[in-house]
Amino acid sequence: MSFASVDRLTTAAEKNPLRVKEAKEQGRKIVGLYCLYSPAEIALAAGAAPMVLCGTRNDPIATAEETLPRNLCPLIKSSYGFAVQGTCPYFSASDLIVADTTCDGKKKMFEFMAEQKPLHLLYLPHGPHLPEARAFWAAEMRRLVERLEKEFGVTIDDAALARAIALGNRERAALKAFMDLSKMRPAPLSGMKVLEVLFKAGFFVEKEEVIGLLEDIVAEVRAAAPGTDKEGPRILLTGVPVGMGSHKVVKLLEDAGARVVAFENCTGYKKAAPVATDKAPLDALAERYLATPCSIMSPNTARFDLLDELMREFKVDAVVDLTWQACHTYNVEAGLVRRFVQDKGLPYLQIETDYSEADAEQLKVRIEAFLEMLG
Repeated sequence: MSFASVDRLTTAAEKNPLRVKEAKEQGRKIVGLYCLYSPAEIALAAGAAPMVLCGTRNDPIATAEETLPRNLCPLIKSSYGFAVQGTCPYFSASDLIVADTTCDGKKKMFEFMAEQKPLHLLYLPHGPHLPEARAFWAAEMRRLVERLEKEFGVTIDDAALARAIALGNRERAALKAFMDLSKMRPAPLSGMKVLEVLFKAGFFVEKEEVIGLLEDIVAEVRAAAPGTDKEGPRILLTGVPVGMGSHKVVKLLEDAGARVVAFENCTGYKKAAPVATDKAPLDALAERYLATPCSIMSPNTARFDLLDELMREFKVDAVVDLTWQACHTYNVEAGLVRRFVQDKGLPYLQIETDYSEADAEQLKVRIEAFLEMLG
């Protein structure tokens, strides 16, 4: 089933590089972000446009490997390759890159990237349960505020932060409502289409525009007659971030007859939790962003809480855990995820791969065998 509102969003997204160029010409500052730990609200409060940056395609990796080790995860190499090549319009337009010390590979890569653009590195604590970690992360939020005030010649006060938090929460609510559509049976949109919308939604200059487009999709899909097509196995995808260009496993699953109905990863539900509005803005931002359940946290108990919620609410038939080669934290944590999922009585499959198509046929055989086992 096709929906006009989905087509409107994907068509509008094609104009985003031009919209960024126009915003720059009008004096708007652009802040490039790579990770969910980087608070978009602080950029918004500074009057800038926070922009997700490129890092999900295989093409730039060869360029990155001229500087970086080959046995590094493809997300890091792709991100750096785009920067060096100048082929990501959002990176090229950025006045400041906000990065964070999530994993060792990223934080060392950012030392090279800082030669390409002004870069602000947030030092991320890895113990989200510790009061000291939350206090330190709030201080890092303050340090970012001070950097943007200095770079852009603005003042960021609590009122501006509160307005930015309210806008960010509206965007997250729209994204969650869109993802929740897949709770329907059958799911009205393929996992590939959901992934495309989630991916392209990150490149809009104006938050109000993308919020409106997402709300239109939700309204149209909810008003449509229920689908009658027979649905294949419902899959929850967990693990590393995915996007257009690194969608190989999602496509292979759906080509084999499954339907990816939930994305637990940074592409999906990890970004949907709101920021509290009853606390001091920087404290609320620090609490919300530090709670992101990434495998770099130890212990990462929040990931299992989210997995449990999604497995139940989406009535999934199996969990597929995607790991990029050389992503050690997700690869190690896969053992805990396997145990958790199987203890809940669901089949589990871990796939370790990269962005290339070299192993596509091998993965196709594994996925088809796994789905056949599901019956």
